[in-house]
Amino acid sequence: MGKPTGFLEYERETAQVLEPKERIQNFSEFRVPLSEKKQSLQGARCMACGVPFCQSGVMLGGMVSGCPLNNLVPETNDLVYTGNWEQAYRRLKKTHCFPEFTGRVCPALCEAACTCGLNGEPVSTKENERSIIETAFENGWVKAEPPKIRTGKKVAVVGSGPSGLAAAMQLNRRGHLVTVFERNDRIGGLLRYGIPNMKLDKKVIDRRIQLMEEEGVRFVTNTDVGKDIQAKELLKDYDRVILACGASNPRDIQAKGRESKGIYFAVDFLKGVTKSLLDSEFKDQAYVSCKGKHVVVIGGGDTGNDCVGTAIRLGAKSVTQLEMMPKAPDGRAANNPWPQWPRVCKTDYGQEEAIAVFGKDPRIYQTTVSEFIPDKNGNLCQLKLVKLKGEKDEKTGRMRMVPVAGSEEVIPAEVVLIAAGFLGSQKYVTDAFQVEVDQRTNVKTGEGYQTSKERVFTAGDMHRGQSLVVWAIHEGREAAKAVDQSLMGYTNL
Repeated sequence: MGKPTGFLEYERETAQVLEPKERIQNFSEFRVPLSEKKQSLQGARCMACGVPFCQSGVMLGGMVSGCPLNNLVPETNDLVYTGNWEQAYRRLKKTHCFPEFTGRVCPALCEAACTCGLNGEPVSTKENERSIIETAFENGWVKAEPPKIRTGKKVAVVGSGPSGLAAAMQLNRRGHLVTVFERNDRIGGLLRYGIPNMKLDKKVIDRRIQLMEEEGVRFVTNTDVGKDIQAKELLKDYDRVILACGASNPRDIQAKGRESKGIYFAVDFLKGVTKSLLDSEFKDQAYVSCKGKHVVVIGGGDTGNDCVGTAIRLGAKSVTQLEMMPKAPDGRAANNPWPQWPRVCKTDYGQEEAIAVFGKDPRIYQTTVSEFIPDKNGNLCQLKLVKLKGEKDEKTGRMRMVPVAGSEEVIPAEVVLIAAGFLGSQKYVTDAFQVEVDQRTNVKTGEGYQTSKERVFTAGDMHRGQSLVVWAIHEGREAAKAVDQSLMGYTNL
């Protein structure tokens, strides 16, 4: 602990953020990092707690507290404070494959569990980790690490999202020959096409993919396993297969008029925008236009917020965001004490931009769509909304949201983006490999990420359901250990 009184002397400070009306002019990242000196002082705020909940990754109150990767948070914070950036990078890479991803998109479970946050502001650990990895790239410390010895074992990874990439990196460095199959035209999965460029610049992904290729990982794009290539072919050509295809079934909104034109799933919308940006800087116009249109986003999570920010950048006339659940409290409730994850209301970048552009928060709580109303040509023009209230189900005893009679209202809507979450893995993949799934259609496993099919493993959202990037990386690393154990009889991963 380099500065015992640091948390008393220095206030929390994070990267500067461009003003909303400035940053919505493009799809570039809009956070300006602190200087090295200022970032070091943020490291000094770490208390080096006797029990560092920040790195625990344990379940408390039904939610995870601390980092699922068990990053050595007090150690890296101290090294940031003392200016030992290279050593900080060496420490961070012991537990983390891709801090450049989580440093941009993670909700910072570590910070929510920080002891400093009990009576003040938590240490800016997420920002510290992003500074560590970017400093490491700038100084050439992040280099390709091809294995010195190959085992001759071959592993196929299906899906190139964070879990698939993490598994591929670990297994390749162990010496196995790894091939990653991706159905899209570019590597990255939801990192590439599910997260907008202003939140995660795709050059950051490309930089890491290039390193993995130099290390010997083989990437195959435009190949949809289960359609373009059969499961039996992979099982014939590879010693092990890891299914890391994500939770790819979007939850739909079934209401009258659902067939109206102008209704899209959020991930399809975000993918089209990012692909058009990467392919042609939007010149091909191969994306859903929001210019001059009333846009309604159904869903209040990260994906919904990304849709709000994207629609604003595309010139929407108005943006409304519907949330089924009540507004969370602004501060911790008595039944949600530290170090549990804080179930509080968060205003994210997209909502900030909507407030700046339209003068009000775009979110409407306890509300859903009861009818999509098209014009005479079948194009969506209005939505009928209905208020919801909580009611206990007499059979199950669970609370459910039910419509409030007489609360309907109609609002204009020409584009609707459904960001209501995902329901699990896609059937054609699980059928192709003949693996068992649970009631949520997540792939079932026993111990060690092994599916019901011999030599087939799974990881990420396909295994645990829709979750965070940091959890996907954790799953990929753990699945790699399980595969290595099955191949070699032991593992040193």
